[in-house]
Amino acid sequence: MKAIIYTQTGAPDVLHPTERSVPDPAPGEVRVRVKVSGVNPTDWKARRGGPGRPLEYPEIVPNQDGAGIIDAVGEGVSPDRVGERVWVWEASWRRADGTAQEYVTLPERQAVALPDDASFDLGASLGIPALTAHRCLTVGDNGPQRLAPGTLAGRVVLVAGGAGAVGNAAIQLAKWAGATVITTVSGPEKAKLAGAAGADLVINYRTGAPAEEIREFAPDGVDIVVEVAPSANAALNHDVTVFAGTIAVYATDEPADVRLPALRLMLKNIGYRFVLVYTVPEAAKRNAVEDVAAAVAAGALQVGEAAGLPLHRFSLDRTADAHAAVESGAVGKVLIDVA
Repeated sequence: MKAIIYTQTGAPDVLHPTERSVPDPAPGEVRVRVKVSGVNPTDWKARRGGPGRPLEYPEIVPNQDGAGIIDAVGEGVSPDRVGERVWVWEASWRRADGTAQEYVTLPERQAVALPDDASFDLGASLGIPALTAHRCLTVGDNGPQRLAPGTLAGRVVLVAGGAGAVGNAAIQLAKWAGATVITTVSGPEKAKLAGAAGADLVINYRTGAPAEEIREFAPDGVDIVVEVAPSANAALNHDVTVFAGTIAVYATDEPADVRLPALRLMLKNIGYRFVLVYTVPEAAKRNAVEDVAAAVAAGALQVGEAAGLPLHRFSLDRTADAHAAVESGAVGKVLIDVA
């Protein structure tokens, strides 16, 4: 089978094609014939590596997310799963084999049923972004712990960077759960995308007055902030977040350290929560997978320009270009056509 691998960290050009044997699923595993592989920022960051950080494995296939069809199962897995359309999450987390190859084996719980009316493009776009968004929306002390229609009714959610993959998923999931959603973006094109995702109010933070616009639209304030740039947005978040509200941070900006006005936050009982999808507690991860699957089944999660998440396609042999596109900040979702 065809696969893309890297044997050293570095720029996208460390990725190269190779031929491998089709793997057999171990007990408790399924084998997925990959149709589409999704690329996330953590994929290129893992490939880049860091000073003094050696590869965990001699040879690595990149990419956490993907979608395809189960074509074989290991011992202990129901044979009824053969032929099932699935989306895959965290394929290469603490493993050497991601989705940038024609077949991948992984624990069966990491291959989730994908409805017939949901595209493989959607399936390959879920994993990291949707599970991260779910955790950000449910991590606060004032809940909810699960997402479903009505669970965020009466809540106001502020999504920073609504044109990004996580931001897009957060908008769609929050709207499905009944929230009022505000989002901030950096320009008119991104504003169109955030609006297409379903945001009730879209603010261009470069030309508008975000705090004033948020207070006018939601006088009582924001209950949950889904934050991608905690340093740049700290003052805004502290200003508009309600008493006992939650600021859920899933990425960092420069400077990486956030200076916090402790007394002000104490007086408002605002909680900062930090989210790394890979290390989310097991129960919360299980809830996220189940709720995202339910949202997909309900048609509440979509991809493509009309849903605010343009797709950028590359062939398997252009995986290096796909990684470069994500690394350079492509707006939308970068996908690799494997099959």
